[in-house]
Order: sequence, then C-alpha cells, then structure tokens
Amino acid sequence: MATVIVHATITLDGFLADADGGVDWMFGHPSAPEDDEVVASVMGKIGAIVGGANQTQTIQDGEIPYGGMLQVPVYLMTHAAAEPVERDGITYTFVVDDIAGAVESAKRDAQDGFVSLLGGKISRQCLALGLVDELHLDIAPVLLGNGISLFEGLGQHIELERAETSAFASEVHLVYRVLH
Repeated sequence: MATVIVHATITLDGFLADADGGVDWMFGHPSAPEDDEVVASVMGKIGAIVGGANQTQTIQDGEIPYGGMLQVPVYLMTHAAAEPVERDGITYTFVVDDIAGAVESAKRDAQDGFVSLLGGKISRQCLALGLVDELHLDIAPVLLGNGISLFEGLGQHIELERAETSAFASEVHLVYRVLH
C-alpha cells in the first residue's frame, strides 16, 4: 500500500516560498553528496503526485511538479473540470472538490511507493483529513520572517513521531510519521 507524504523544502521558520512565491532562498547553500542522496531516495520512491494548480499555470506555463523530473501520474486539485492532459510523458488529471478521491487514485497508481503532496494548502487539507502518513522535510538554513507557510492555518493538533534525522552540509532532513 502506498505511503502518503508531505515532501517539502522549507525555511527554518516554516515557509515554502517568500511572499511573492519565490524560492531563490533554496539555492546557493553548501551541500554534500549525502544531501543529494537523501532527496534522490525520496524521489525514487514517488509513484504519484497530488498538488494544487490550475491547468494554465501547471501545463502551459511550465509549473510542473518536480520540474518534470518524475514520470509519474499527477492529480491536480482545481476549481474547474478539465479533461486529463498528457505532456512529456506525464498524465495530469484534474480533480474538482474531492481531495480524498484524488489521494486514493494516486495511492492506486503509486502501489507500494509514495504519494507526494505538494503545496501548503493541499498538505494542510490532507493532514486535517487524516490522509497523511509521513512528513519529509528538508530544512534550509534560512529565516524568511514571512512568506507562504507550510502549516499556517492547519488549525488542529497533530502528533508526530520522529522516524529519521540527518544533516550533512547546511540542510537538515527530517522524517516524521503522523500518528493517527
């Protein structure tokens, strides 16, 4: 059975992006080969993705999950129904108002791998619904002070159990199991 994960690089103060959606802060920090191995290990297990976007931004403007590096099915939560789109070997299925259904479809596609949840809003909704099994967080050595938060507005208490911790150069990699 697939494992549903939140997979994100965040700042030490919990932001996914600056207030304008920029992620330039992610780059230019010292890294070690082991940092790349941690990220590659997670990415190698991802069998499907659930994220939020609209068709224009994701498909036509090139805001493709993981930069298109993963050739796995992508389920996108949208406000308007649209037929699935295939681009560069990736099938994008648009889902309206049924995040639990999108996660279930992604779990079938991922089989024994990971379903990666992308974006703060999608991650918070899935956490609130009890759909998340693990958090995989790569913490960059940056404090933004404000921006787009991964967890702001979650509005509920969720217990976690630390499963893995590693640090090599400047990032810290954390894996927490969500206790249901």
